[in-house]
Amino acid sequence: MDAKKIVFLIALLSMSAVFLVSCQNAKESKKTEPKAEKTASAAVKVEKNADATQSPADSALKGKVVETMNSGGYTYALLDRNGVKTWVAIPETKIKVGEVVTFQPGAEILNFRSRTLNREFKRIIFSGGLLSPNAGANSTSMSMGMYSPHGGMTAPVTFTGDVHVKKATGPNAYTVAELYEKAASLDRKKVKVRGRVVKVLPNIMGKNWIHIQDGSGDPAKSTNDLVVTSQDLPSVGDVVTVSGTLYKDKDFGAGYKYRVIVEEASVVRK
Repeated sequence: MDAKKIVFLIALLSMSAVFLVSCQNAKESKKTEPKAEKTASAAVKVEKNADATQSPADSALKGKVVETMNSGGYTYALLDRNGVKTWVAIPETKIKVGEVVTFQPGAEILNFRSRTLNREFKRIIFSGGLLSPNAGANSTSMSMGMYSPHGGMTAPVTFTGDVHVKKATGPNAYTVAELYEKAASLDRKKVKVRGRVVKVLPNIMGKNWIHIQDGSGDPAKSTNDLVVTSQDLPSVGDVVTVSGTLYKDKDFGAGYKYRVIVEEASVVRK
């Protein structure tokens, strides 16, 4: 066989190899393309959900109740939202099958098991309850009950008495109302505030979430209730002095957004 034929055969074999590799890559591309497409769709969904947490109205959960049940102080409702079925859990509320309702935005939990129902939900959203016309923008979802890593749920205890607490003294001391009024200038600065604990949600995202009030602020504008995160755990009804760092417009994602919040706080009982 002469040199020209040898070169021709080598070239032919090389072309065949390239063709086979190309075919294989095409097959693999077809196999992986749907997965990539799903991943992209999921990313878009997450991004949309993140955007939806910007205001209660934008991220409200509206739909027709097609199934509902009460258990452990909570109401579970299956909403039909334009053909998409979504489970929502709220503090026990009277709702009926067939009603069209709108819930506050909340946090989505995957593979949640309800101990009281002895049932697992692949996807469920925990909401603070029905959306009211005067729903505040400070807290869109932390008014929900507590959920534990063990799958149990307990309703939060809430202080219902009158709240009138004297302002703290010393440097960086403010009332709850003043923290809202001066949030822009106090952002990321140390503050001190005294108030009564009206609600406690322990051990969520590694923190205790404490609601305090001192009688100042306007409930209609949601400037009367301050959320504090801390490793300290006071009891509902305690009068406490809180010292921590104030953050303005803090967004944790999944519906956890606050106009004003005090983080990394020490909470000292009176």
